[in-house]
Amino acid sequence: MRTFLMACLLGWLSVPAFAQTAPVVRQSRGDAWFTGPMLANSAETLPAGHFLIEPYFYDVATAHADGWGSRAYLLYGLADRFTVGLIPIVGYNRLSGGGSSSGVGMADLTVDLQYRLTEFREGSAMPTIAIQLQQAFPTGRYDRLGDRPGNGLGSGAYATTLGLLTQDWFWLPNGRILRARFNLSQTFSSRADVQGVSVYGTGAGFRGHARPGSSFYADAALEYSLTRNWVLALDVTYTHNRNTRVTGDDIRGFGGAFGPSVTTRDSGPSVAFGFAPAVEYNWTPNLGVLVGVRVIPGNRSTTSSITPAVAINYVH
Repeated sequence: MRTFLMACLLGWLSVPAFAQTAPVVRQSRGDAWFTGPMLANSAETLPAGHFLIEPYFYDVATAHADGWGSRAYLLYGLADRFTVGLIPIVGYNRLSGGGSSSGVGMADLTVDLQYRLTEFREGSAMPTIAIQLQQAFPTGRYDRLGDRPGNGLGSGAYATTLGLLTQDWFWLPNGRILRARFNLSQTFSSRADVQGVSVYGTGAGFRGHARPGSSFYADAALEYSLTRNWVLALDVTYTHNRNTRVTGDDIRGFGGAFGPSVTTRDSGPSVAFGFAPAVEYNWTPNLGVLVGVRVIPGNRSTTSSITPAVAINYVH
């Protein structure tokens, strides 16, 4: 009966009904090569002395702007359970109303630390679990942008992200592997001093500071090993950003009023759901490419965006 139901789900086997059904061959983990889904970080750590290089190339496209960029993961296995690395980001913003970036610029630089707590073992219910600490440094331009607001690629604030990463493996009725990740993270930011035109929407006469709100992020991802080389992937994400407050003096005031005025602006909280289907192709267990797109539908607090991306993953 179980064999018959499996045959129905797979679209009725092409062999005659009276033929003996071939036994399901359970795919080995060594036969499943993965690059990783588009968004969810791996809970695995690199073996000591090994490194990973994974650059992403993308375009965050909205109704009136494009944010072209590259985000690269440069990771090194300091110990079997402990991986360290850097995440440099460069970008260029095209704004339809003018004020696009004057050239390619650096965004904030992130230092990544990850410690693995457990390791998946076949036959065990325990997934791979890791804790992650990321520290972003305000290296990108964010204020004093003048007539080039597109040059704003940073935040001006130190941002600390604490994450819990998990990864598990499942074998489907057809014997193929489904790899799953579920990650949670929380980000806290320091205050940023702001002068003039900035990424916080301030004008040329503004002097003050911004306090970015904390951010919670959840990502559930699946990867299906279609063949040894080909993989189908999907991320489903949830983001909740708390209120960002900007406070200071604007020498021109609001509504055309003259003279300095004390101003306070609140962005309000925002919620965003997203999904990111992708296709992976792996030439070897250590080299693969991913092509995908992240889609964030718009709502009252979030601008809709579509982000096509290509990533190359190399491990040595």
